Amino acid sequence: MNKSTCIEFKNVSKNYKELLALDDISFKIPKGEIFGYIGPNGAGKTTTIKILVGLIRNFFGDVLVNGRKISNNWKDLNNLIGYHPQEAGFQVWRTVDQVFKTFGRLSGLTSEQINKRTQEILKLTYLSDVRYKKVVHLSGGMLQKLRLGQALLHEPQILVLDEPLTGLDPNMRFQFKKIIKKLGKSDITIFFSSHILSDVQDVADKIGIINKGKILTIGSPEKLQSSFRIGNIIEIIYAENTSLCKDLDSLRYIDYVENIKSNKQLVHLKADADVDISISSILKSLFEQDCKLRSFNLVEPSLEEVYLKLVGGETD
Repeated sequence: MNKSTCIEFKNVSKNYKELLALDDISFKIPKGEIFGYIGPNGAGKTTTIKILVGLIRNFFGDVLVNGRKISNNWKDLNNLIGYHPQEAGFQVWRTVDQVFKTFGRLSGLTSEQINKRTQEILKLTYLSDVRYKKVVHLSGGMLQKLRLGQALLHEPQILVLDEPLTGLDPNMRFQFKKIIKKLGKSDITIFFSSHILSDVQDVADKIGIINKGKILTIGSPEKLQSSFRIGNIIEIIYAENTSLCKDLDSLRYIDYVENIKSNKQLVHLKADADVDISISSILKSLFEQDCKLRSFNLVEPSLEEVYLKLVGGETD
């Protein structure tokens, strides 16, 4: 069953004087999907997000939320969208509890609703122990979770996260992704940007890759990994006291061979190689040379390789 479209960008472009930040981008995000939006710094991610949340209103093209143009419904965006910006300042003398009370009132919630949602969010974000601690005493990771909490306070249909894992240590990154996965099991639609692939690939249902203002591709992590013609690798580990197989690079579908250790080779197949024929010809050579094997594995290209190929090796 197809899900209804929640967010749609239709031929959206945005210029900053001479700079073309977004170049005729179009994509759809179904309701309830976690959409990972990745690309190098300066690729156009934050501009896309600022248009979506209504902070940039001067652009070409159309953006629709739940089938309605946001240009005709700016006021409704505040209720529909929860926004976690890269930087969000809080008054440092306030406690976590006071921050939620303030943002709750700004969102039009009653005191009863604020108290109920505060307790739910503190539990979700693992901030219950610091409810009455002042913002000035929070760690960087706690501040990021506080930003997430304020974005969720009014129970939005759409959660927009702009580089939410920046500066977090590994443990805090794990916790944050765990929270996103949990949110993803509800009907909330999540738009999650990052310039680091590993931030999104573990949690995203679909990934959109942007570079220099253009959408390069969109698909599930599995589809992206399988659809790009990057050569597969055959990993061969030999038994002890066995010579490495010779002349494999002369075979039809072999691009080159790496001798990694005295007992390990990586055979890189050409991008257009027939994998089954390649494996058969490699095994034939191994048997003809009486090589004794410990393991023989097909290593498919990683999503990281797909990403780097598309953005030309840029990661920052």
